[in-house]
Amino acid sequence: MNHLPVLPVLLPMFAGAWLAMTTGGGRGSHRLLSLMATLLQIPLAAALIYRAGGGISVYALGNWPPPFGIVLVVDRLAALMLLTTAVLAVAALLYALRGDDEEGKSFHTLFQFQLMGINGAFLTGDLFNLFVCFEILLIASYGLLLHGSDRLRTRAGLSYVVLNITGSALFLIALGIFYGGVGTINMADLAVRIAGVPPPDAPLFGAAGALLWTAFGLKAAAFPLHFWLPRAYAAAAAPAAALFAVMTKVGIYAILRVDTLIFNRGAGVLAMFAHDWLWAAALITITLGAVGALAARNIGALVAYLVLSSVGVLLAAVVLGSREALVAGLYYLIHSTWISGALFLLAGVIARARGPAVAGLLIPGPPLGRPWFLSGLFFAGAVAVAGMPPFSGFLGKALLLAAAGDGPPALGLYTAVLGGGLLILIALSRAGSTLFWRQTETAAPGGTPDPVRLGAAVLLLAAAPILVIGAGPILAYLDGAAGQLLSPAVYIAEVLPHLTAPSGGSP
Repeated sequence: MNHLPVLPVLLPMFAGAWLAMTTGGGRGSHRLLSLMATLLQIPLAAALIYRAGGGISVYALGNWPPPFGIVLVVDRLAALMLLTTAVLAVAALLYALRGDDEEGKSFHTLFQFQLMGINGAFLTGDLFNLFVCFEILLIASYGLLLHGSDRLRTRAGLSYVVLNITGSALFLIALGIFYGGVGTINMADLAVRIAGVPPPDAPLFGAAGALLWTAFGLKAAAFPLHFWLPRAYAAAAAPAAALFAVMTKVGIYAILRVDTLIFNRGAGVLAMFAHDWLWAAALITITLGAVGALAARNIGALVAYLVLSSVGVLLAAVVLGSREALVAGLYYLIHSTWISGALFLLAGVIARARGPAVAGLLIPGPPLGRPWFLSGLFFAGAVAVAGMPPFSGFLGKALLLAAAGDGPPALGLYTAVLGGGLLILIALSRAGSTLFWRQTETAAPGGTPDPVRLGAAVLLLAAAPILVIGAGPILAYLDGAAGQLLSPAVYIAEVLPHLTAPSGGSP
């Protein structure tokens, strides 16, 4: 058996455990171990992407056959999410190594355990272990949010913890209903059984599905469960906030995986469950993110609202559900994760350069060191995240709007995406002019920006042109990923080879 699929989970698990046990070790050795473990995630993810091109791989832990044992499933989507997370994590950790990791205890332990939870969520093949991975990444994120704790972070962290515990409880109740009703929580096995649910039992499993969407919507920060995100992300330290940029994508991933596998068009009476509600939530989330960005009073909150708006765009792609829409959504997912992470890091650089008196507040401040370089990076990030040509945000949104077709749904999506993009552009233009043009006479206490921190932000900002230059092969890979998502019978046949699944798009 090839053990490659389990390594993205085992590597951060062992690294985090070792870092936790060696609290008396030198700072340099901890940093080196954390950096090496994180850097290794990139070639691991690249190798899994290569393997996923040849089909779906299933790894049975302990060699227990599914649906009785724990399985990890590597398809194109899971491998893509691993690579997206790995690149983001490397940039966030490089930034943190310049001193941010010293502002509190156990930063590197928490960082590795969060990677373990995120990677496990992308790879797991059953809902209970998805719940377990959610809890691992959330517990680690609680510590990272409070890293270098102050009153603002503590207040934001309290609401973040309470809301996510509530979401986890709803998730666990849904799992109990599924297991009690059909006797399985393996996603492939559950897809087969849900498709055969008789109409009298449909309300029960519909209620379980509603609890799942509530839990996943809370993790993704989709309306009306979005209100925790701006405060929490704006309060977090820059490297933690950058890593958090992928956490909402874990919620979107869970919605996408369950929607296309369990509640797909072949799921009988539960097919396309709650799509009307999800569509409304997507459009409102896009709009609220754009309006929030316009009203933001500091640069961290501004970027947090941009993350919120991107959640709405991704949810819209999931609900549209066509192959073209999924390709556009996955492309936009990579773009929004890396560019949002870059802007969080850049916001940290700017706040440090301006000094503690004004930090990231969108008010006039002292002149900055290297103003043209900083303003140029901010301009590039603003153009990319607002969806303006020639960068990847424009291409992702254009592909999604093209996939929407015509009719009332397309009108709603066009209005939300284009109107929201205009508001975001205004918000970023106002923020840029305040940060770089409206300056006081006092000298900046932060001095020249740290080159490593700047380099970490540039690493992620480079995604905007790279995703456009390499759009051909990237979109070809994403088309294959969308094809796998829309062919759940193939997924089921790989995970449960003893079942005879019909060909086509439904189990």
